[in-house]
Amino acid sequence: MHVRLKKNRSGSISVVVVDKSSGRYKELHTVGVAKEKSEADSLRQEGLEWIRRRKLAIQPELDLYGKEREAREYEMEMTERVIANIDNILINGAELILNRVFDRIGFNQIEDDVFRKLVQSRLSFPASKAATVEYLKNYYDEDLDLSKIYRYLDRLNEGHKHLVQDISVRHTMQVLGGHIGVMFYDVTTLYFETDRQDELRRTGFSKEGRHSNPQIILGLLVSLDGYPLAYCIHEGNKYEGHTMLPVIREFAGRYQLDDFIVVADSGLMNNQNICDLEADGCRYIIGSRIKNESEEVKRRILSFCKADGMMHEIDKGGGRRLLIGYSDSRAGKDAHNREKGIRRLEKAYKAGHLSKENINRRGYNKFLDMEGNTTVSINYDRIREDARWDGLKGYLTNTDIPTADVVSAYHNLWNVEKAFRIAKSKIEIRPMFHFTRPRIEAHICICFVALKVYKELERLLKLSDIKMSVDKVLNMAKTVTTISVYMPQNKKHLTKTMPMKRHRPIAKLFDENFWEAQ
Repeated sequence: MHVRLKKNRSGSISVVVVDKSSGRYKELHTVGVAKEKSEADSLRQEGLEWIRRRKLAIQPELDLYGKEREAREYEMEMTERVIANIDNILINGAELILNRVFDRIGFNQIEDDVFRKLVQSRLSFPASKAATVEYLKNYYDEDLDLSKIYRYLDRLNEGHKHLVQDISVRHTMQVLGGHIGVMFYDVTTLYFETDRQDELRRTGFSKEGRHSNPQIILGLLVSLDGYPLAYCIHEGNKYEGHTMLPVIREFAGRYQLDDFIVVADSGLMNNQNICDLEADGCRYIIGSRIKNESEEVKRRILSFCKADGMMHEIDKGGGRRLLIGYSDSRAGKDAHNREKGIRRLEKAYKAGHLSKENINRRGYNKFLDMEGNTTVSINYDRIREDARWDGLKGYLTNTDIPTADVVSAYHNLWNVEKAFRIAKSKIEIRPMFHFTRPRIEAHICICFVALKVYKELERLLKLSDIKMSVDKVLNMAKTVTTISVYMPQNKKHLTKTMPMKRHRPIAKLFDENFWEAQ
């Protein structure tokens, strides 16, 4: 015996109890007629109850395990009923986590769901805007139109940039105890998959070896531990040393900062930049190109004792201190890299591949000489002179902080380098396929927010002792589902996120109490 639902010509549904005997069905009982599916489900339960009572009436004395069987049948029916009423399943674990972090930072002040979705997508599924639309539809049941996204990017103006930077700075100051203190600045290049140039996208020296592709320069200012504070974009052929002062001045003025130290690499600094920083009253720590110092200073540097970890100081006047450090490990690395470069030069020399086009100061080409108009040779005297500098590193500063703190602050520049690696490899900020300045700036703004969310999630994982990287957490969360069940009697939907046993390492991230406690 089982319950059968029959559709009538009128559109109603007859619910009857049938039994199969000798290959033919026989109707035993008509439960009722329903006009809607919810009524049919209710009548079906009545039919099942009728079957249960009929079986007990026919053979009550042989039903030795009635209660157990009844419990199993009830469990089966309830499970089938729940499954039958599931009307949506979302694979949205990563979205739930990123939503929490997004709100926790304060980006929910930007009341725009398109912006939120684009930021989440850069972290969970970085792709083109067209692929992002398909991803949101397939995984989150979000029906976004591609043209709507493009129109949104056109409207994402300079005001959004200042707003997201304000939110990021306020949150960072809160994390750091109310004081930023040290700021790190560096630049990278972002290329475009096109040959066309314009006033922004220009060919120039590419840090990724894409010298034939037009590019832009992205400058990034971060705090200690790599929390992003501000960014700027410039023409692809601009000298990177001219990008730092404007962003430092604008940032310090906007947030009324007067007690901070700027840390930057030697490639961003020249004498004019240093003088401008000092004129603005900025304290700085920068890498020093000690081989470009005066002959007297170079003689002093080469005369210093080369003991591992040894630090020396030269007073350059005007409050400037030149610190010289030596490291055995750095000396070994310098020698190893130079030997590799020389082997490549020697191989090219023997093959006759060296020409006057190779006479430049790039890399180890600095060891080449031109004899006459056609002959290129390797200058081994210059190589031996270069080896005298192995293991030496210079730091220029106008601060009075201890030497060890200067070195420690400079070595924290890796925070900017890590931020660029995250932006390029995880968020996939490049290559860019936008061609108008508003859309390029909008794309950078979205990636900046995604970087901030990434760093905050990284910090929370560390605080909560979840010993997993952000990437592993998000990859695992992508298999966490949320189900939506319709309850006919209540006429409501019940949704529940379902982390499984395999999700145990990140289960606390789906617990409401976890976020309230942070």
